[in-house]
Amino acid sequence: MDYKDPGCTDSTSKMSMHDFHRLSEFIEAELGIKMPDVKKTMLECRLQKRLRILGMKLFSEYCDYLFSSEGVESELIHMIDMVTTNKTDFFREPEHFNYLVQEVLPDSVKSQGSGINSRFMVWSAGCSTGEEPYTLAMVLNEFADKYPGLGFQYMILATDVSSRVVEVAKSGIYPEERISPVPMPLKKKYILRGKGEKKGLVRIVPELRALVKFRRLNFMEGDFGMREPLDIIFCRNVFIYFDKPTQERLLDRFCRHLVPGGYIFIGMSETLSGMNLPLSRVNPSIYKKTGNR
Repeated sequence: MDYKDPGCTDSTSKMSMHDFHRLSEFIEAELGIKMPDVKKTMLECRLQKRLRILGMKLFSEYCDYLFSSEGVESELIHMIDMVTTNKTDFFREPEHFNYLVQEVLPDSVKSQGSGINSRFMVWSAGCSTGEEPYTLAMVLNEFADKYPGLGFQYMILATDVSSRVVEVAKSGIYPEERISPVPMPLKKKYILRGKGEKKGLVRIVPELRALVKFRRLNFMEGDFGMREPLDIIFCRNVFIYFDKPTQERLLDRFCRHLVPGGYIFIGMSETLSGMNLPLSRVNPSIYKKTGNR
């Protein structure tokens, strides 16, 4: 069966290769995301909705508008929302959370006093609709509750390039089926079930939401605006959208915000092999900072 993107219709004009290349070059410059020719149909389908909303029939007309000063001001954010992929789940790639609890947290507390002498700082980079940072909050909160004598404190910064998904994440509201991967004890402790007209929806408890700070961030735009050194960075299944030079450049910047001995988690299908970075691999998809860079 052929897959058709939601919103993809035959009523809007087709995108020419000229317009596709104009858009793909712009997307790479703005977001760092590569758009090879095989992505033309996907991009065409996703942007058709924006053409309909704007009352446009031609992609050339849309390109002219997007590249104008008015378009950059008002349309760029909508275009980003259309072209970025946001797939995530609670406890996705659960091996990472097991390693975090069993290895990373004890090591960080013992060797650096992280979470004791200063807040344990975590960045969920490319957080999508929030399932990853809320999973991290549950795991860290369970660790703090398990060792109450430590006085373990933490904060999670969660960012995404899409304003739309950041707003969803801030609300902490999900369809009930989304929480199926969450273990039952954690569901009872950290998730509220909707009643009446809210039946079928769930919400993360306010105490947990308060420990996750969401904001929009584009990796291509200047400084990341981090105010405190980071103990852990989760950036999983994000680098696959960038070419290798962009990956290495971004990771070098990530490392500059990471404390010595801090950790970076990437997706199970990703690798940092061949990159000149101050990181040593402790697991196929987990790396530890080894230098002061």
